[in-house]
Amino acid sequence: MALIPGIFSSDMAIDLGTANTLVYIRGKGIVLNEPSVVAYHTKDGKKQVLAVGEDAKLMLGRTPGSIEAIRPMRDGVIADFEAAEEMIKHFIRKVIRRGTWTRLKIIVCVPHGATPVEKRAIRQSVISAGAKRAGLLSEPIAAAIGAGMPITEPTGNMVVDIGGGTTEVAVLSLGDIVYARSVRVGGDRMDDAIVSYLRRHQNLLIGDSTAERIKTSIGTARMPDDGRGAVMQIRGRDLLNGVPKETEISQAQVAEALAEPVQQICDAVMQALEATPPDLAADIVDRGVMLTGGGALLGDLDLALREQTGLSISVANESLNCVALGTGKALEYEKQLRHVIEYDI
Repeated sequence: MALIPGIFSSDMAIDLGTANTLVYIRGKGIVLNEPSVVAYHTKDGKKQVLAVGEDAKLMLGRTPGSIEAIRPMRDGVIADFEAAEEMIKHFIRKVIRRGTWTRLKIIVCVPHGATPVEKRAIRQSVISAGAKRAGLLSEPIAAAIGAGMPITEPTGNMVVDIGGGTTEVAVLSLGDIVYARSVRVGGDRMDDAIVSYLRRHQNLLIGDSTAERIKTSIGTARMPDDGRGAVMQIRGRDLLNGVPKETEISQAQVAEALAEPVQQICDAVMQALEATPPDLAADIVDRGVMLTGGGALLGDLDLALREQTGLSISVANESLNCVALGTGKALEYEKQLRHVIEYDI
């Protein structure tokens, strides 16, 4: 089925992620990619927005008592309604002229496992931020479209989207989801696992930003061949005497720390394969599995999944941007994909 672009001129797509928010404008592509963080300054009992996005992320873990830096998204859904609304408003103002807000239609992607209450919170935040109409698109569909998978054909396609808060595993055919499973394991859980590992094994307390840097620099899903791998110097607080301390961590230690979240992702993929109808499973054997999202960039994750499933595993070219690109394409090909976009009635 050929896709024909729509005719709307004031459309916007938002990938409202746990770690980062991306904004796509029809005809322009991705115009914004910033961390999903809001910083508040409290004075005389009143909260004022101090910074949003990149500037606010720099404040995480470094704020005085009068300033609070928070992440309004947790596990892919809104955890702080007020902060999410302020964040969405800020990003909309940053990329579009205010005079066009009255015509603004926005599609936001949501985890497949989001509850009706969570979906209503996301939609209400977008409407409160100034949109005239808000649509919701399931994240696995957006990821598959963004990765260039032929989801409108009558063949089975499997996508595994590993975001900051959730991993979405889905089998798609004829433009819709045949089977999907959302597990609340993602980049954040991997960071937490590294923090816990260092606390237990080295009595070292590190911050989330340090854990993220370890994950992106030397993170791996498999034990290195030499049993040690690359090493990295890290700093934190010694829990035994309370003073700052510098030490090193190896790839083997990171692999050990990440073993549980990686296994949970592998288990979710195996469960999806077991639940897939036989004919679609045969298609997946031919086509393989596509990994998207920031978590797909974890070293050797594709090899770890290949060892467990026996299938060909590919990482999407623009894995970090797949969901945003797919949500944007859903705007442009809205007529053909309207059956998977939930609008407020």
